[in-house]
Amino acid sequence: MKIETLFIDKAVGRNDETEYLISRLKIDPQWVEDSKPVYNFINDTNDPISKAKRTLYITLNKGTIIKACPGTSCYTCCDYTILQSGTFCTMDCSYCILQAYFHPPVLQYFAGLKSLGHDLDKTFCQNKIFRIGTGEYTDSLIWEKVSLLPKFLVETFARQNNCVLELKTKTVNIESLLPLDHNGKTILAWSLNTPDIINSEERGTASLGARLKAAKQAESKGYKLAFHFDPIVIYPGCEIHYKQVIQQIFEMIHPQNIVWISIGTFRFMPKLKQIIEKRFQHSTICYGEFILGLDNKMRYFKPLRINIYKEIISCIKEYAPKVLVYFCMEDEEVWKKCMGFFPEKEGELGHMLNKSAAAHCNLNPSLL
Repeated sequence: MKIETLFIDKAVGRNDETEYLISRLKIDPQWVEDSKPVYNFINDTNDPISKAKRTLYITLNKGTIIKACPGTSCYTCCDYTILQSGTFCTMDCSYCILQAYFHPPVLQYFAGLKSLGHDLDKTFCQNKIFRIGTGEYTDSLIWEKVSLLPKFLVETFARQNNCVLELKTKTVNIESLLPLDHNGKTILAWSLNTPDIINSEERGTASLGARLKAAKQAESKGYKLAFHFDPIVIYPGCEIHYKQVIQQIFEMIHPQNIVWISIGTFRFMPKLKQIIEKRFQHSTICYGEFILGLDNKMRYFKPLRINIYKEIISCIKEYAPKVLVYFCMEDEEVWKKCMGFFPEKEGELGHMLNKSAAAHCNLNPSLL
């Protein structure tokens, strides 16, 4: 995290959390009444996205902290629950939808661990299983080096039996989490891709080898793991390269410690294309065989998606027949042709994931 400018909302105030952030960032903060000075500072450049990645705004979450993932109509949703810990990211992936989602882009950290704890307690008291993740609008572990949040979350989730926390990342920021008593309630998850895509499209992220080495470290400390192949990018020879990544996973990780693996191909809002062309002039990922999907996102032509999915699923199953593999936002035809079934009942995919979470993470099975 290479932060050059730090703004703090005066409403946050000085407390242990903000003092820790300031001490770790080693930057004198500018205290502001609202977000306008932050927006003006970021917009005063030809590349606000890059500037935003070096500018941190510590503020309060003025919306809902814990909410159901909105999903996408016409594609099967996994009934995930989102914990809003912040927005935007310090890494710089060409395909990142956040570049087109936020106007202007702002790297925000939502302070308020006490209030977050109250909201989590309400969730923990409910008579159902929740799979909760912080990686919807930011990388879950870019904050590990500078904030108390990841440690707070792991220790808080360890004290209950109906929720599992998934921390998804492209970093190797797990050092402070390794000695914690997580009680099996935290899944450390890595987004993976081929070395070609990591090197060309994922600036500032950890290498594939470094991510897998971190996953092995986490496994040695009893953490359960997950992996996400999303976005899968189709290019000449990609089938061989993705199979090599899968081989590397199972050379280092025991299958029984993997809670799930998700897969999804590259998809993007049409307006993201011009951002990629401007900011990543070397990139060719938006020039594939795409068609406008039912969710108004550009998606690979369906036969291409089905072909690469079959190759990847077959390879995973060779190494780990029992590992749960699921699609992120795909339709019935893709499920049936690639998996041989479709979770057609409402909530069925979510129930499959809940069962895997309960089996791996010591959740209360009576809640299934």
